[in-house]
Amino acid sequence: MSSNLPHVIVLLGPTASGKTELAIEIAEYFKTQIHNIDSRQIYKFMNIGTAKPSKNQQKKIKHFLIDLEEPINPINVKEFQEIAQKSINKEIKKNNLPFLVGGSGLYMNSITKGFFLPNVPPQNNLRGQLEELGQRECWELLKNCDPISSKKINSSDQIRTIRALEVFYLTGKPLSMQNGQKPPNWRILELGLERSNLKERIMQRTKNMFFSGIIEETKHLISLYGTDLPILKTIGYREAKELLKNNLTIEEAIELTTTKTIQFAKRQRTWFRNKNNPIWLNNKNLLKDAIIKIESFLG
Repeated sequence: MSSNLPHVIVLLGPTASGKTELAIEIAEYFKTQIHNIDSRQIYKFMNIGTAKPSKNQQKKIKHFLIDLEEPINPINVKEFQEIAQKSINKEIKKNNLPFLVGGSGLYMNSITKGFFLPNVPPQNNLRGQLEELGQRECWELLKNCDPISSKKINSSDQIRTIRALEVFYLTGKPLSMQNGQKPPNWRILELGLERSNLKERIMQRTKNMFFSGIIEETKHLISLYGTDLPILKTIGYREAKELLKNNLTIEEAIELTTTKTIQFAKRQRTWFRNKNNPIWLNNKNLLKDAIIKIESFLG
């Protein structure tokens, strides 16, 4: 591969693994900026529940692709792909080193692997009907109409199952037949951040979220957009919403959120190992190891 191609650094890792803190240290060392590849941090007013970089962190290092839209206006993967690629190519033209950081595997790979994705806008009525059917029934539907996608999507992944059905019902073609791939003309180094104590980190972060404002943040989102805002089904916000309705105590909300986040992190790890296979950083000295690997990559 030509060494004249633009170099792009990627840092992957499951939720609560410490990507933001490490990324800022790396960005400071290499005097670069960060492109946040996260399917929830792209929305305004969702700061605590998405563990968005704080205002101080954003002052230290500029973060792109944050607060792009209000939560009432969903951005699909195809739209995000186009926005992100435009932003990254702008940095490349300035001879800057693009640094992509995130835990949203599908969003990241849409950029780094150049997936062609069907531009089908969200169909709220259809989604509502599919949600009422339940995940088990939707999964059976998907196996019948798009068996190839059903082999790639986890049987408990409601969001991707419904999206695949949505594409099929609107276009009449299975999602698996509409996905192509055209990788960008970049040299990419993918680094992976893994933690042996991830469960404990998730537990602590969940407690911090509930005692530092996710309940108030959820209340604010409800006041702006109503209780049926689809994004409030995200882990953490769903439990905060149930707490506000007095269906859960704060202890139950924390426990439920922690359990769901651990399950989600497990799925992220599986994705990164199967679909990305990054170079995993040495946990004994993450920053030093990252610097050595990046400097070697940059030549």
